[in-house]
Amino acid sequence: MRHNASSPRALPWSARPAARSWTCPPAPVGVRDFHASLPAYAPTPLTELPSLAAELGVGRVFVKDESCRLGLPAFKALGASWAVHRVLAQRAAEDPGAGPVTLVSATDGNHGRAVARMARLLEQRAHIVVPRGVHPDAVAAIAAEGAETTQVQGPYDEAVRRAAEVAVAADAVLVQDTAWPGYERIPGWIVEGYSTLCLEIDEQLAAAGAPTPGLVAVPVGVGSLAQAVVTHYRSRPARPAAALLSVEPEAAACVLESLTRGAPVGVTTGETTMAGLNCGTPSSIAWPFLEAGLDAAVAVTDADSARAAADLAELGVSSGPCGAAALAGVRAALTGEGAEGRRTALGLGPASVAVLLCTEGASANPHTAAVPSARSPR
Repeated sequence: MRHNASSPRALPWSARPAARSWTCPPAPVGVRDFHASLPAYAPTPLTELPSLAAELGVGRVFVKDESCRLGLPAFKALGASWAVHRVLAQRAAEDPGAGPVTLVSATDGNHGRAVARMARLLEQRAHIVVPRGVHPDAVAAIAAEGAETTQVQGPYDEAVRRAAEVAVAADAVLVQDTAWPGYERIPGWIVEGYSTLCLEIDEQLAAAGAPTPGLVAVPVGVGSLAQAVVTHYRSRPARPAAALLSVEPEAAACVLESLTRGAPVGVTTGETTMAGLNCGTPSSIAWPFLEAGLDAAVAVTDADSARAAADLAELGVSSGPCGAAALAGVRAALTGEGAEGRRTALGLGPASVAVLLCTEGASANPHTAAVPSARSPR
């Protein structure tokens, strides 16, 4: 197989069409109402791009544009705001006289900035741990929110471990968007926060006279957004069910590797401009949903993502490398040698509707610094 028309390499791909028959309970109610109560809330655009539909051989293509979400250039504010709200509500119920708390998190950029923003708005403190390879401008944006920042020389997984240590030592609250055994409640709240994005898509497709999507493509780091997407579409009775495609960098394809092996595994992470997806281990709470509910997974190169970002910009959609990964992944899946087999696996036809989640704007992810390979130990 070929990755695309210009690349002779085998396409990193895994498919499981039986996922469309799997079901799960829906996300809890009330999350969307909470977001709607925030002064900066507005649904992000769902932009139809007919030229992409023609290129990809499907009926309609829509891009969910997360370049401005609650005043920040990425979708992460949805999860961080809901989780911080839940953390502070629980804290107030347990100790009504409690003073400000420090919120700690590790980040490749967008999640940490969202936690820092919420801490500033709610008069709390924030301490954000950043792995190597994150551009200095992204670190500066976090610090500009008033957060203390600590940079580690290892990859994302090492930053997560360091953040957990900081939280324990400082009697602070870890607000992390990945989970592991023993730390799952707050990551679960973050996943719940992302459900608002999916509900907006439902309403926007209906307003556009479009049916339920035949394909939804989601960029994946540890898998929290993908867990929310799987939860949304696998808890609904729509038929035919949507095919769900995860997209990762080839340099950090932990979900693809885990699906291939049939168990969650850590992978060696390397250099990638898709900094927000440069994660070596799937979230423990996301993995069961990804294993059961994803139809397929694909990995793309930085060049694929850069081309997709440039094409989206020409079409009026601001996208960083991570956000453009969705288009890069759909292109890889639906074009090139072997594409007909992949279309069949995804259940797509010439009238299908595809929704691409463009998870960040161009300003969210400056060019990523070079990162030497590192083995994810967790």
